[in-house]
Amino acid sequence: MHQDEFFKIVGIIIVCFFIIYMVVNMFHLQTKVIEGLTNPDGTIIPSATSPSSGEAGTAASYSASIRAQVVKLQDELLIDRYRNDYEAVIVNLDDYFGFSMLKLALNLNMNDDNTANFEIINKLNALKNAKESLNATMTFLDRQ
Repeated sequence: MHQDEFFKIVGIIIVCFFIIYMVVNMFHLQTKVIEGLTNPDGTIIPSATSPSSGEAGTAASYSASIRAQVVKLQDELLIDRYRNDYEAVIVNLDDYFGFSMLKLALNLNMNDDNTANFEIINKLNALKNAKESLNATMTFLDRQ
């Protein structure tokens, strides 16, 4: 009986070493395979690159890469779930830009030189463009 127990222990040890060997090999394999990164020689897998433009024969693949980016953004933003939060952000930004425009308009000084006033006017124009962009963003959000 003593000899049977010895063989069982040796068998268990061999099986344990085999399992450890397999686990170590699996982790070692994982260090060689990295998805989405470049190869060790610095090249990128051609199928992973997106075409630089939609000219001629690359238009279909260019369109597919754009669609893939749209799907990725949809998955990140989850508009159905966070629509109210996004609308609140846009409305609050619109108010912020409006009050900033009012403050800048009240800071125009007719007695100073025109360069300071031109800087304020440029800031006003930038805020107006930002408000128009927010309106376009809200329109887009309403279509989703």
